[in-house]
Amino acid sequence: MKTSMPKIKDIERKHHLIDAKGKVLGRLATEIATLLRGKHKVNFTPNFDMGDFVTIVNAQDIKITGDKKKNKIYFRHSGYPGGLKSETLERLLERDPREVIKRATYGMLPDNKLRKKQLRRLKIYKGDKEIPNI
Repeated sequence: MKTSMPKIKDIERKHHLIDAKGKVLGRLATEIATLLRGKHKVNFTPNFDMGDFVTIVNAQDIKITGDKKKNKIYFRHSGYPGGLKSETLERLLERDPREVIKRATYGMLPDNKLRKKQLRRLKIYKGDKEIPNI
């Protein structure tokens, strides 16, 4: 039995539209990461970028379970001394709910050179009024 390697011209990318209304954040991020990587395809190869385009609507209506809204803290650093900034999940949801989904999905993608390419195919919208035609 021969092993076949996919070619770039053989990749068929589809568009997936996911409504985030009432979906749990972690489960949604897992679903998105699977589609972005292409793990749902028969000819999946881990070292090859074969994922699809994913569009998320109603990002502000995601569901957060437990006490994560108050207890979960996101950190970032400016690179300068004393430049550590922190923000709770509740505050980040108020400011930009798209960022919450993006960060959760980012953490579920493999830490390699393909991560950035795969994340570029993700589009997130706060509501469903601003969706472009797909």
